[in-house]
Amino acid sequence: MYYNVYNTYKEYIDLKYLKEYHREISFLYLSLISLMDKHQKDCSVDEFEAYFYAEYPNSDKTIYDALFKQLRDVQVTPDVGQDIVDKHIQRKNALKLSELAFEVSQGTKTQDDLHGFIQQSATASDLVKQQTLPEVSTDLESLIEHVHQHPGLRWRLDCLNKSLGSLRKGDFGFIFARPETGKTTFLASEVTHMLTQSHDSLIWLNNEEDGWKVMLRVYCSYFGVGSDVIMANIKRFTEIFKQEVGSRFKLFDSATISRSDVERLVERLNPQLVVYDQIDKIKGFANDREDLRLGSIYQWARELAKGSHAAIGVCQADGHAEGVRHLTMEHVANAKTAKQAEADFILGIGKDGNPDLATARYLTISKNKLLGDPDSISDLRHGRFEVLIEPTIARYVDVIKFQ
Repeated sequence: MYYNVYNTYKEYIDLKYLKEYHREISFLYLSLISLMDKHQKDCSVDEFEAYFYAEYPNSDKTIYDALFKQLRDVQVTPDVGQDIVDKHIQRKNALKLSELAFEVSQGTKTQDDLHGFIQQSATASDLVKQQTLPEVSTDLESLIEHVHQHPGLRWRLDCLNKSLGSLRKGDFGFIFARPETGKTTFLASEVTHMLTQSHDSLIWLNNEEDGWKVMLRVYCSYFGVGSDVIMANIKRFTEIFKQEVGSRFKLFDSATISRSDVERLVERLNPQLVVYDQIDKIKGFANDREDLRLGSIYQWARELAKGSHAAIGVCQADGHAEGVRHLTMEHVANAKTAKQAEADFILGIGKDGNPDLATARYLTISKNKLLGDPDSISDLRHGRFEVLIEPTIARYVDVIKFQ
């Protein structure tokens, strides 16, 4: 619940109408107005609910619990939400215009009153649009300082630092590979390195393999030791992890993670990074065509990340990628262009079928719209890299060392 959106549209809340026809809803709006005007900041639905019940402790919980549940479950993007509110404003103005026109016909109002209202409505509409569309600074120096010079989350693999550069707020991309290639190990290797840099939460949404297996792999990667070492010193490694990481790492494990689940977590935790493993399995999206349904998931993840956090999705490569070293966008499973169009970067992980190359992995940057860092190398923006996977400690390592 965004204060700037509330502040833009609050004058259009018709409390008189709500009190007369929707009494229960009117109390919600009264509480929202009180909350927003008092604190003047964004708030979560949980905060709104607690504030409401503090103001109206004798309210019928059967009614209001259901209303708050609907508020949590509602799935409206900012653009659609603004469009809905704008339509309400248009209807309200049309009603007022018809009333004024009738009064002019009766001689109680003048043509000047009518024209004045029309001009006022047009000006207000333009002002709303100006207030709800953020303007980008034209100060090039500050832009470069904010986006390029200021590092985000750096990768453990230096080849990715040299090609992609940091992950910053609003960046969204995905990795893809065939099953049993090492996608989760790749995530563990990179996310645990990013944990050492972040002061904010990092969220990992797991709907693939068992959560406890993933967490064990995270421990192995964080400490750079095998699972046998972890299992032999469980208490010690647990204490060190809590001391160094605390509550900044959140692994959520469910086969039925939905978009509303994710939106609530992002609103509550304000993470620096969200990892979707696997993103194609996020619930709450529908379309007649599978590629468009999946594309809508990627569009949603990108919009959710904008101005809020960085995001990495994971999906499968299709059967044509089996035994292929360097994967391209055409190898992404169940996709034509809908998935690819939404990503700022796309990273394929290939594997050779030769048993002698069992630990070799081949990274291909098939899309890169990231700005990089001062040490990034422009010739490597769409680079191909050979790396090694060390499955026992859940890490990837560079083969080539860059200067």
